[in-house]
Amino acid sequence: MGGVTSTVAARFAFFPPTPPSYGIEPLPPPDAAGAAAAAGPGEAKGKEGSVVVELTGVPRRANVEARRLRTKRGTDVVAMYARQTGAKLTLLYSHGNAADLGQMYELFVELSAHLNVNLMGYDYSGYGQSSGKPSEQNTYADIEAVYRCLIETYAASEENIILYGQSVGSGPTLDLASRLPRLRAVVVHSPILSGLRVMYPVKHTYWFDIYKNIDKIPLVSCPVLVIHGTADEVVDCSHGRALWELAKVKYEPLWVKGGNHCNLELYPEYIKHLKKFVGAIEKLPPPNDESPESSGASDRTQTEPEGTEEPRKSVDHREKTRPSLDHRKSTDRRDKPRGSTDRRDKSRKSVDNPDRPRASVDQPADRPRKSVDRFGGMMKAVRLRNIDCFKVPTTSSGS
Repeated sequence: MGGVTSTVAARFAFFPPTPPSYGIEPLPPPDAAGAAAAAGPGEAKGKEGSVVVELTGVPRRANVEARRLRTKRGTDVVAMYARQTGAKLTLLYSHGNAADLGQMYELFVELSAHLNVNLMGYDYSGYGQSSGKPSEQNTYADIEAVYRCLIETYAASEENIILYGQSVGSGPTLDLASRLPRLRAVVVHSPILSGLRVMYPVKHTYWFDIYKNIDKIPLVSCPVLVIHGTADEVVDCSHGRALWELAKVKYEPLWVKGGNHCNLELYPEYIKHLKKFVGAIEKLPPPNDESPESSGASDRTQTEPEGTEEPRKSVDHREKTRPSLDHRKSTDRRDKPRGSTDRRDKSRKSVDNPDRPRASVDQPADRPRKSVDRFGGMMKAVRLRNIDCFKVPTTSSGS
């Protein structure tokens, strides 16, 4: 029974675009015969398991490089790296469902330019031109391979990397973030509490559930920004609010009024709030080289960026009981505290939606914002598709 449920949950989670919206070709052979021989026919090799390729079906840009990366689970994933001159931070972006690199390409290029960051995006196993089949465990191996490429090939460092996860991408993002104590920051965009909780209002964490973000976000030591649309009909905004409550180091969240699951990039406050966040993170000194035990929120309060929230006693108290999540015997005892979390979400309007005006969230400013307006226009032209990630496909003949 559990195995069947797990399989069903996994099928709900992954909808790679078919056919892929882009292709890949081997890079033209380099001039040096020796380098060509070492790289093989038409491909340029980097670090072990990393091969430079060329994306087709998307505009060619001098500052964008694509690679095929081998994961520890034996699949080859395709990633693109947008280099921004003078950038101090690198954004590792895990996209949502019903999208691949071809559809996300322009967004990645625009985000890199507007935020002044290097940006690396990738396709999960079974998405786009990545080999293999999509699964929860494969996505964990996928993001690890991309992260390793950033460190080994592009000379990035853990303390200068921001992990960004959109929708289903919040799963691999928070899994990796929970294991990196010196990470600079995390952004979760329309995130999920867990796969099963998107479909059913369960109070327990079951062993067959996927992407148990609710259990992992308390383990993240760096500042966390949560972005969610208040009119999201795919993943309810309560998921984002609950995850923000559980974060150790909370940055001012962005609840996009009227935003749904697929269009938050079109709102001016989206890019404005992200720029504010990245600017605050840049001013933050890199985390010290310290053990995971000493890298909690209480040890980093002096270096928290502007916009972070003070830890709440009720939240901290719940985090102390969080280790019991890893012990299945204590699962039933979590029913009552979790219910209090859900109820408090309704009663905390003064915190999540403060009465004081916040132009970045609730009130679009009247003064012109040329770069912001261009960003929204570009995203509207691209017509991003990141939709309905947990809808069950209809199998009836009349559909």
